[in-house]
Amino acid sequence: MIIIGAGLGGLSTGCYAQMNGYRTRIFEMHEIPGGCCTAWDRGDFTFDCCVSWLLGSGPGNEMHQIWLELGALQGKQMRHFDVFNVVRGRDGRAVYFYSDPDRLEAHLLEISPVDAKRIRDFCAGLRKFRKCLSVYPFLTPVGLMGRAERYRMLASFIPYFNVIRKSITVLMTDYSAKFRDPLLREAFNFVLYEKHTAFPVLPYYFQMASHANLSAGVPEGGSLGLSRSIEQRYLRLGGEVTYNTRVEEILVEDDRAVGVRLSDGEEVRADIVVSAADGHATTMKLLKGRYLTEEYERLYTKVIDEDGMVFPGYVALFLGLRRPFPEGDPCTTHLLTEEEAARLTGIRHPSVNVQFRSTHYPELSPEHSTVLYVTYFSDVEPWRELSDGPEQRTRSRGGTELHTLPVRRGKAYYEAKHRVRDALLDLLEERFPGLRDAVSVRDVSTPLTQVRYTGNYDGTVLGWQPFVESGETMEEVVKKYGPALPGLKDFYISGVWATTGGLIRAAAAGRHVMQFVCRDDGREFTADIDRSGPLPTHVVIPVGPQRKEETPDEPAPGTAPVSVRVP
Repeated sequence: MIIIGAGLGGLSTGCYAQMNGYRTRIFEMHEIPGGCCTAWDRGDFTFDCCVSWLLGSGPGNEMHQIWLELGALQGKQMRHFDVFNVVRGRDGRAVYFYSDPDRLEAHLLEISPVDAKRIRDFCAGLRKFRKCLSVYPFLTPVGLMGRAERYRMLASFIPYFNVIRKSITVLMTDYSAKFRDPLLREAFNFVLYEKHTAFPVLPYYFQMASHANLSAGVPEGGSLGLSRSIEQRYLRLGGEVTYNTRVEEILVEDDRAVGVRLSDGEEVRADIVVSAADGHATTMKLLKGRYLTEEYERLYTKVIDEDGMVFPGYVALFLGLRRPFPEGDPCTTHLLTEEEAARLTGIRHPSVNVQFRSTHYPELSPEHSTVLYVTYFSDVEPWRELSDGPEQRTRSRGGTELHTLPVRRGKAYYEAKHRVRDALLDLLEERFPGLRDAVSVRDVSTPLTQVRYTGNYDGTVLGWQPFVESGETMEEVVKKYGPALPGLKDFYISGVWATTGGLIRAAAAGRHVMQFVCRDDGREFTADIDRSGPLPTHVVIPVGPQRKEETPDEPAPGTAPVSVRVP
């Protein structure tokens, strides 16, 4: 079996293939594993650009089993903050979104007593959802469930039917609009760091409930460390990875995938080919647009270019600071004025997310230093080279003028990156005086950086958006055909383009793909937990303002983290 791409989808596919007796080889165009789940060094600092929370980092759900099968968490400390995110308004007021529903309810009621009914309604749903996670299916794709298995799955959701029904049918933008307090009315849209206009309430419950259950922490060693752990699991299982090797074409003979052609012209044959690379590149370049059903053709030729159908890319500023900034919370979304947002090329919503990553990953920077990770959702078009000449132009999205640059990596492109860097530094200096003078190293990435590094379409890091036509259509065709293209034998698609976003879904996609491969080959699928290291340990790090009442096992913010045992 040949697997294209050593991101989490490709590595996961390789691990499960090896567990089931297949001999595999992964081709990766980069020099390290992980794809989007990566990090890089700048001087003494490591800039980690991926995991801000990892679904399935704690037990009590099927997501956790997948990570243990992949050897991703063994021997690591999982760090959890007692606040999922802070949203700070333009007037300086802040909402601390505690994932614990009792603390969240008390905090929100203190901010806005007049919103008591809606606050209690939201927190009641969050309490219910914490229990729902134990039955949420991840191990087996719905398309391979028998009638009895589907019935058992649906029956397990009966106690949570009302909260699921209510939360999946109401957009968060509509739900939040009913708060009377203006800060809450806006802040609820940014619980998940950025504003997701197509998201109903359900994914907010899902993420916050996982966080409250200590199953959405961050892993010691960071994103690249997570990828390296899965790579080592794959190698221990007997797999082979070839880095710095780009696949140019999937070879097809008699409607059967028979191998790949590499960029140097070499052809490598295989019985099965799995692409965990970018979905558009796979279907339209590597397969030259062949074997697309009507649904897939519409997805990859029309829907993919419609607004909101794939996750947008990011602009990210990394800063390595020479001293600590204890006043900074681990994660805060700052709401911006129109003037502040206008300085940020391609910005979709007037906000930036600021993470003091040294609290997430202290081992990735020198002692008594700080790493800042500042991001915002960005359109790719303003960063892309235009075809209509050297002059700049603007276009509008939602009433906001977006500056468009004529050169991808020429002078104008780098000047725009520098302007964004300076604008973000101005914002940070205003909020954290003295920060600018503490900068030791810095780096800026744009959606085009992501295109260059991973080949992802328009710089997206998560592929199809859920809850809209693209994600819903993709889920239906996978149920109908499996992660394959009808008419093309021995070929499968893995990773985020065979599901809807997120690291756990990319990892689960590898498991699901191999269940379909085993079915097609008449084999019984098997998977084992990696026993080469101890189970992960967990620590809770307090965040936020001083508590009015303290208990012996809950220290005040700023004191030592609390080690906890997770059954």
